[in-house]
Amino acid sequence: MSQKAQIGAVTKKTKSTSNMDKENCNPKPHDQKIQYKIVNKNQVDSNLQSKVLNTQTDPNKVKDIKVAEESTQKTNEKQGNENGVRHKWSLADFDIGKPLGKGKFGNVFLAREKKSKFIVALKVLFKHMITSCNNEHQVRREVEIQSHLRHPNILRMYGYFHDEARVYLILEYAPKGACYNELLACENKRFSEARAADYIAQITDAVKYCHSKKVIHRDIKPENLLIGCKGEIKIADFGWSVHAPSSRRTTLCGTLDYLSPEMVNGQTHDEKVDLWSIGVLCYEFVVGKPPFESKSYDETYRKISKALVSFPSHMSDGAKHLIKSLLVVNPNSRLDLDGILNHPWILLYKKTEK
Repeated sequence: MSQKAQIGAVTKKTKSTSNMDKENCNPKPHDQKIQYKIVNKNQVDSNLQSKVLNTQTDPNKVKDIKVAEESTQKTNEKQGNENGVRHKWSLADFDIGKPLGKGKFGNVFLAREKKSKFIVALKVLFKHMITSCNNEHQVRREVEIQSHLRHPNILRMYGYFHDEARVYLILEYAPKGACYNELLACENKRFSEARAADYIAQITDAVKYCHSKKVIHRDIKPENLLIGCKGEIKIADFGWSVHAPSSRRTTLCGTLDYLSPEMVNGQTHDEKVDLWSIGVLCYEFVVGKPPFESKSYDETYRKISKALVSFPSHMSDGAKHLIKSLLVVNPNSRLDLDGILNHPWILLYKKTEK
């Protein structure tokens, strides 16, 4: 089966279950989360699967995909390419492995770059699905932003290419999967406070980096986080992110349970919406559900707009204090990113660097 046929076959299987509501249209309650699910688990190229661990644990391999591109470019030049045109990626450059999951516009596959044998995740977006939702600008912005970010807790985008029907994003492969699935697998569907604090510190550092580049994420939540080979968190989805050097935004975007008061009230917002999201995320990590989850939209909106939060008895005072410092209606009164990183609860569980 050809690679395009393989991708098409997965598309036919998942098309009927494709959810076009996710974030493109109206935000939806947290209990209707769209998850990245593993399918066709046994249909895996054994050679490709065996390469994953060694590739991901070798720090020198991270350069291989660029080396392969440069090598191909030199080969082109030796073969008489007088203009020295840079190699353009195509589907023929990759061996396609198992499907890793599905997203709002397509599917994600395990893949291996043929020259370097470097393992990646190949995200395949279908143009007709993008245009039908009028989301060309959103996809273009996602690519432009993520491809320029370099941080250990942000999923790397190595490059992209397209054909007549699809757009392909070449992404870092995070072998330990979705953070949301890890959360569900835990006892009581929540992390220990030590693990939660460690993850929040990593995410905060990544968001701090984004803000230094004038990038607002606007959709931080468990479904948009992956776990790397060393157990580190990776922010993986920049579909609602925006580069905003000076302006304040008015777009209502993201997932309902994670929206800030200024967003649900139709007010302008800035990078401080990410502070609110970190607070909601911290609560969900420690409790197992988001703080404003309700049976109806209206009740969720009401709780968010007034920051009505209740804390379970098992939560420590330190975790409560941090969350309360972030879930503040007035954006200017929220604890800033440095404040999060230096909070006693975070420092209590901070891992000592070797």
